[in-house]
Amino acid sequence: MAKDNKITFFDLNHESGCTTSPFVWATKYAIKHKGFDLDVVPGGFTGILERTGGRSERLPVICDDGEYILDSWLIAEYLDAKYPDRPTLIGDPSVKVLAQFLETWLWKTAISPWMTCYILQYRSRAFPHDHAYITESRERMFGNRKLEDIAVGREDRLPKVLPELELLRGLLGQHKWLGGETPNYADYRALAVFLWCASVADIPPMTEDDPLRDWIDRGFDLYGGLGRIPGMSPLFGLQLREGDPEPFAKGPSLVAGLVKRNTGPASTAAETAHITGKGEKAPA
Repeated sequence: MAKDNKITFFDLNHESGCTTSPFVWATKYAIKHKGFDLDVVPGGFTGILERTGGRSERLPVICDDGEYILDSWLIAEYLDAKYPDRPTLIGDPSVKVLAQFLETWLWKTAISPWMTCYILQYRSRAFPHDHAYITESRERMFGNRKLEDIAVGREDRLPKVLPELELLRGLLGQHKWLGGETPNYADYRALAVFLWCASVADIPPMTEDDPLRDWIDRGFDLYGGLGRIPGMSPLFGLQLREGDPEPFAKGPSLVAGLVKRNTGPASTAAETAHITGKGEKAPA
């Protein structure tokens, strides 16, 4: 049992103290979801093996009353198994599969392009003693390209990310949370993408009026403003240029199937007319 209702949490920080890494963010939220306080062990990208007593080279890691658990998914599963009387993170096994699908999609559509846009800030915001490690490791990840070369053209790439998020907008347009009426681990895995982005973005990646803003703002505000810590940058405020794509669908979106549930012809008549062209005025 967690001593004094605290779980030791090995954080991954920038120099400002703000958490980075989507995996670490998801774990941070998972611990708070279970109602525990965080006993934070801060630190950067280097020295993780020493901080964890030789147990891990990567984060997240938690220590629960002397028991160490590694890996964000294993931590969430451990918390559910150890504390079943507290709010559930994953519940049905299908939640894990669907959350992993959503997360994989978000890595492809959002994190990957955003990393190319903010990779210089990813390094500059880190502790100075982490800069060499970030430079070498990330340049290797990107095929031995210089970080400065990777960032070139980001003004053109940023606006192209937003239309790709329409699937998530469609889901959250119909549900308060991915978990339904209350957030679950699927919400935290998805929110972690935007929390990570806010930790590195020197210019906003999203427009002020993005429909995702309601869910993101509510997610950042959870647990006493867990996502509102010093060092985080604004996500909203991207200024579009002439020729940039529309950032999101302005009308009904079919990305989640029918816009309205089918309860009979009257419920789908307007949508049917829209997709078939029936009811449109003939040219004069």
